[in-house]
Amino acid sequence: MQIWVDGDACPVEIKDLLFRAAVRVKVKVTLVANQTIRIPKSEYLSLLTVSSGLNVADKQIVELLQPGDLVVTGDIPLAAHVVQKGGIALDPRGDILDEANIGERITMRNLMDELRGSDMVTGGPAPFGPKDKQAFANQLDRILARRR
Repeated sequence: MQIWVDGDACPVEIKDLLFRAAVRVKVKVTLVANQTIRIPKSEYLSLLTVSSGLNVADKQIVELLQPGDLVVTGDIPLAAHVVQKGGIALDPRGDILDEANIGERITMRNLMDELRGSDMVTGGPAPFGPKDKQAFANQLDRILARRR
């Protein structure tokens, strides 16, 4: 298993958890981003910088991931591609996106986009907080434990 991270939008707290987990369980973590991101020096951590543009990082992740890989992303369309390709998608709030729920998530995302476009909904998700970080850490631990 390799862990791919949609690096541009991933909260710093989640990246830090992933960095520590990579070294602890000796799993490769690659951040994919269109800008430079500081990562600690480790044989288990790398940064893949892609050109700027719409979904360039997402396309690179989908191209490189193998079945069973974990992708950390809050991007629902990317998660759908990950699931389609046999990967595991985990959002930064600790929700696993899989065949059982990805269709519902895409439908909800599209509905919210329509509502925002018609000014019926003006807000976004709640701010990322400690409960989200803990939920992510718990799910990550479960996924890594199953890997062993």
